[in-house]
Amino acid sequence: MNLGFDLKLSMEQKLVMTMEMQLSIKLLQMSTYDLMTYINKELEENIALESKDDNKLEAIDLKKLINFLDDNKRGKDYDYYKEKDEEISPLNFVVEKESLKDYLKKQLIDFKMDKVMFRVCLYIIESLNHKGYFEEDIEETANRNKCSIQDVNKALGIIQSLEPEGIGARNLKECLKIQLDKKKIKDECIYIIIDNHLQDISKGKLLSIAKELKIDGEKVQYYIDVIRTLEPKPSRGFFTGDETNYIIPDAVIKRIDDEFIVIMNDSMLPKLNINNTYKEVLNNCDEKETVDYVKEKVNKAIFLMKSIESRRNTLQLVIEDIINIQKKYFLYGTSHLKPMTIKVIADNLEFHESTVSRAIKDKYIALPTGKVIRIKDLFTNSISTDGEDISTYNIKKKIEEIIENEDKKKPLSDSKICEILNDDGINISRRTIAKYREELGILSSSRRKRL
Repeated sequence: MNLGFDLKLSMEQKLVMTMEMQLSIKLLQMSTYDLMTYINKELEENIALESKDDNKLEAIDLKKLINFLDDNKRGKDYDYYKEKDEEISPLNFVVEKESLKDYLKKQLIDFKMDKVMFRVCLYIIESLNHKGYFEEDIEETANRNKCSIQDVNKALGIIQSLEPEGIGARNLKECLKIQLDKKKIKDECIYIIIDNHLQDISKGKLLSIAKELKIDGEKVQYYIDVIRTLEPKPSRGFFTGDETNYIIPDAVIKRIDDEFIVIMNDSMLPKLNINNTYKEVLNNCDEKETVDYVKEKVNKAIFLMKSIESRRNTLQLVIEDIINIQKKYFLYGTSHLKPMTIKVIADNLEFHESTVSRAIKDKYIALPTGKVIRIKDLFTNSISTDGEDISTYNIKKKIEEIIENEDKKKPLSDSKICEILNDDGINISRRTIAKYREELGILSSSRRKRL
């Protein structure tokens, strides 16, 4: 048996992800709001980094600073040297919605009530869920507020009398009935439908409702039409605190005659600079530990500034190429949106597809009309026709138009819609029709049927 060893050499090529590359990738996929938050955090943590409006550190005595840095390597903090000016707040750029709870509390002013009743009303308002419903057990509410069940029911009645209609309901059925009551609709049949047949409505079982209530189909359809005018979520349109999205357009598109220019919206980002004092430390300090420490901070600041500039340039190139491809969309509107994929932009700019994908992630642009849209929404797949390709967006618009104009008593099936589009030269399957219809939130033909 040969137990000898053979020595073999092999060459292997690997891509090493440097810290700078990782930072560039990280910043590229950030939204403007996230980037603004990240930069402000870096301004707090990196002593060598400053906004261009910040000159406070330049008057510090150099020797004292070196001693300070030396002390901090042993664990002291930098709080004394932190920026004292008011930070840029993203809240300055958010359109503020009125809080539902504040809106309800304002209305309580018009009611005369004792302190106990007022306290219970406030408690109910604070306990509303994101839909505007009050789901807590009445007895439990009474125990928590050290009052009677009658007091809670009276307070709940006050809340349910407020605007928006349906607020304070315990469930969907009560929410709808509160709205009917405010509209002074007293017809018993519609209340029976709400109590017993909401599932039947969702399944399109109108004839079974008509049979059970012993009324004709047209009357059932009338009741259903009334119910559909009611709001199942009374909190809609108010800020409820569930989530807050800060949308800051990354670029503004300006139209000059029939041409478009891209103006990058980076004015909200702090303008960064390397603090001059730390530049002096590098040039004049003889202590190696201090120099190494400052050098690390300065290099990190430089990497950040370069990555921000790289992000800006990449995004601008991507947006400009999108405008070149989608010029008719910017001129004439959504019906002229062309099929466009990430690969097309990547090939045009000689970027990797992942770079384009990161560049458009969570990014928005402001159109010349003032409307703000997601860049991602401009990317659509295509479906072949007998002529040129057509975008999925326009296919969906055609499906919407066909359904909108159909006979409501004999709605078109997905197969029939498919046949209509095929006759128009659009090659599409029934399964794709069903998928797009569901994405549009349109019910199936059996559930769209009206009597």
